[in-house]
Amino acid sequence: MSVINVKPKDSCKYDCISLGEVMLRLDPGDGRIKNARQFKAWEGGGEYNVSRGLRKCFGMNVAVVTAFADNEIGRLVEDFILQGGVDPSLIKWVPYDGIGRSVRNGLNFTERGFGVRGALGVSDRGNTAASQLKKGDIDWDYIFRELGSRWFHTGGIFAALSDTTPEVVLEAVQTAKKYGTIVSYDLNYRPSLWSHIGGQARAQEVNKELAKYVDVMIGNEEDFTASLGFEVEGNDKNLKELNLDGYKKMIDQVVKTYPNFKLVATTLRTVKTATVNDWSAICWAGGEIYKANEYNNLEIFDRVGGGDSFASGLIYGLMTTGDPSQAVNYGAAHGALAMTTPGDTSMASRKEVENLMKGGSARVQR
Repeated sequence: MSVINVKPKDSCKYDCISLGEVMLRLDPGDGRIKNARQFKAWEGGGEYNVSRGLRKCFGMNVAVVTAFADNEIGRLVEDFILQGGVDPSLIKWVPYDGIGRSVRNGLNFTERGFGVRGALGVSDRGNTAASQLKKGDIDWDYIFRELGSRWFHTGGIFAALSDTTPEVVLEAVQTAKKYGTIVSYDLNYRPSLWSHIGGQARAQEVNKELAKYVDVMIGNEEDFTASLGFEVEGNDKNLKELNLDGYKKMIDQVVKTYPNFKLVATTLRTVKTATVNDWSAICWAGGEIYKANEYNNLEIFDRVGGGDSFASGLIYGLMTTGDPSQAVNYGAAHGALAMTTPGDTSMASRKEVENLMKGGSARVQR
């Protein structure tokens, strides 16, 4: 029996809609941002990456709700979105003033890291169109009543962009719940985003209110601590060793505080170097804990977006099997594969994910 009651596929236009900012990612490849002479361009955004993974890897019908300044940069990101198979029809386009004084599009410079040098992200996203979205800008009743979506995904990155974006998230999740859409939320705590708008105290104020409307809550240890105030007891502060019992105790407290949570999922990552991690995940559902396969000494090509790919695999597994054990394994395998390729978004196929779940090897495929 499924732990989550998802609406039938034929009752909705979309399998999943995401709400979040989509930025132009500029990647210096093997080099450093400060020394680069050229960049590879991608699109990326924590919430958007989940819907894109559901489309490109798992073949689901998805859309993104976001906003862009209507200029060539915005249209470039839209072109990436189209290539990713994500429906852009719900994007809000804002007239551009010619200089970016009143509105602009976000940029994200990202180094992959290597060995002892960690990955580095430098965002240039102030005053963006997405960050200026406010309550009433999006017709959520039309989206969830007329179009319909089986699932809605958003998270703590978008909620942290401005004083108005938490109100947009709250309006969205309340309307989604009104029409029977499952809501997932990735806490995705980013200290740099909250630092000038109230810090961790504001993050907890916002996320504790939004959590009341969430069915599936996703995050790592830091996310649950910083965003919701829950601690993992006995965990090594440097994360050299993961205390699974500590995670289980934390999740017990989480679900007692938020009985509306139908499933809680957290990734388990031990960072040995920027390019070698131990990787797995656990989830709680129906009073039981389910642990995914372990991918120890996983070689990382680009870790950015691994957590988002975990979320999309988890969501796919829940929507198609209803089995939390299968779902958390879809998530862990998809996240592992996504970190073997460059860019924020997954290049994996469902066949590859399912092969890895079954213990498949990295032998050449001919």
